[in-house]
Amino acid sequence: MLPRSQARQIAFQILYGLDGNPALDVSSALRAFFEHLGDERHRDDEDEAPGEYDRQLAESFVREAMAHNADIDETISHASRNWRLERMARVDRTILRLAVYEMKYRPEIPAPVTMNEAIELAKRFGAADGPAFVNGILDSVYKALAPDK
Repeated sequence: MLPRSQARQIAFQILYGLDGNPALDVSSALRAFFEHLGDERHRDDEDEAPGEYDRQLAESFVREAMAHNADIDETISHASRNWRLERMARVDRTILRLAVYEMKYRPEIPAPVTMNEAIELAKRFGAADGPAFVNGILDSVYKALAPDK
């Protein structure tokens, strides 16, 4: 798995946990995730152990996405006219938050790459209709952020 892809997957899992437990602070969530990941008995055989770059990038994604959470949620809400944020599946909502964070605050990452990675996360972790839902919302966000495209 490419480092940035692995960092996204790690960030998604941490953000998912934070969404399910809002009382948990970011630093504690990051520490708990990496401690758990370091335990060989719990690592999925198909996943590689993250390198230091993966960890740093994942931590950056999580901290920055959480710092901009209100703005990210507003962007998603505008793009999803028929779905309130709280009614979205938690997996989809978390993937959207991570992707919208990248699209708005990480201009060095091409939006189509971010969108593709988000769809891949939805395929891996979400329901059968998750990839299409995530794609639809992100397409709307992309058009709103870059209307000339």
